[in-house]
Amino acid sequence: MDIAKCLTVIESLCAREFPTAHGSTERGESGPGFHIAALRTSGDFWDGDAADREDAAAQYEADRDGLTELLTGRWGPPQCFSLRGVFLRTLEGEEIDEPWAGLSEHVPDVHLWQAPVPGRWFALGVSQGYEELPFQLLGIVTEIDPP
Repeated sequence: MDIAKCLTVIESLCAREFPTAHGSTERGESGPGFHIAALRTSGDFWDGDAADREDAAAQYEADRDGLTELLTGRWGPPQCFSLRGVFLRTLEGEEIDEPWAGLSEHVPDVHLWQAPVPGRWFALGVSQGYEELPFQLLGIVTEIDPP
């Protein structure tokens, strides 16, 4: 993982204005009140075995934790925020704002800070989609308070 590149993307996300409509970006997606960027993406696991997937999961969590250490030095310690309850609430029909509802489908938890830009949150999470899909280390900036 290129830490300098990740930090550059994070700083850019924190400073960027939010769009008025949902759309794709060069690294992910943005919508009213949020940006989501893939800081790193693994290969897929269509032909891989369970051990390869477990190794990738461990590496992506280590990468998240490494970035967390750097950001803790800048912004203080994060909150560890589980999205599992958010996912259950969406399944029960509760309306949860984006980006939290969508993230809860494939990101079990995030490390969460008040971003350096007032009124914004920054989160790091590891996307764990279906077994065959790649892992992604995600950077999320939003003005939507966590549910």
